[in-house]
Amino acid sequence: MTRAFLRPDDLHDLVTEQFGADRRLTSLDRLTGGSKKGVYRLGLDDRTSVILYTWAAAENYWPPSPAVPDDPFTDASGADLFATNHAALTAAGVRVPRLIMLDRGGKHLNVDIALVEDAGALRLEALMERDPAAAAGPLSALGDALRRMHTTFGSRYGKLAAIARDEASQTRRTEDVIVDRALGHLDAAAARDARLADARHRIAAHVGHLRGKVSPRSTYVLVHGELGPDHVLVTPDGEPVLIDFEGLAYFDVEWEHAWLRMRFDDAYPALRPVDLDPDRLELYRYAQVLSLIEGPLRIADTDFPDRQWMLDLAEWNIAKALAAV
Repeated sequence: MTRAFLRPDDLHDLVTEQFGADRRLTSLDRLTGGSKKGVYRLGLDDRTSVILYTWAAAENYWPPSPAVPDDPFTDASGADLFATNHAALTAAGVRVPRLIMLDRGGKHLNVDIALVEDAGALRLEALMERDPAAAAGPLSALGDALRRMHTTFGSRYGKLAAIARDEASQTRRTEDVIVDRALGHLDAAAARDARLADARHRIAAHVGHLRGKVSPRSTYVLVHGELGPDHVLVTPDGEPVLIDFEGLAYFDVEWEHAWLRMRFDDAYPALRPVDLDPDRLELYRYAQVLSLIEGPLRIADTDFPDRQWMLDLAEWNIAKALAAV
């Protein structure tokens, strides 16, 4: 598809309405890293800046794929999810960018948009690599925030907006949803890679073996869904700020920690995790390996600008999936 991104002239009326007729846009930078929504930094002539999110089709690089109907992490994008989840995280005492304006009617740009505080350009991931000692404080504070999320309990699982509308299906156990999700990812990835096709039955059997060890559960907590240090900004005061939280859901805490262990690696203990079920954690870790094969291979078939990075990520996880069987 032809992708048209925002230009300064597109934002004249928005800037005037939100910041006054005497404010002028001096810079517009489209930030990298997003694959589902557009993220722009707007610089104003008073030397302040804000962040603009746009949920436009041209900003979403992900092609459609078959999905498990009751998977709460499917289609985790959009202004409605952003608004609901922003409110829930704020209520839980978790630092997120301050919301300045939300337009879900296409008033300004004919698409859903949000203006939020510019919490800075420093990501926790970069700080951990550059100065581990300086990252210790934000890591500890992030651990506190995660503990607040992971002790915010609910009796139903699913997207928060779906739960509020009484549309979150509760007919199956969470681990069965994840098994179906994992097998769907396996089938899609096997269609693209002969090694996975050859090992498909062994991998599926391994998923079934892991599932068989998991005990039932009926209480869930707030999880980000795919929280890595690249989804945490660090303010000049050292405060961690969660971003990209449209996938927030009530779900098993092990889903979150399977991702956290992978993404934070040696720094993971600094997050001081809550108690976890090791059997459920192992199932979810393997399911996420399969997800990190299917997703990257799928988006690599598009015009996503960093295609090789996605292929390398898939290759890394193919090796992990095959090593287990």
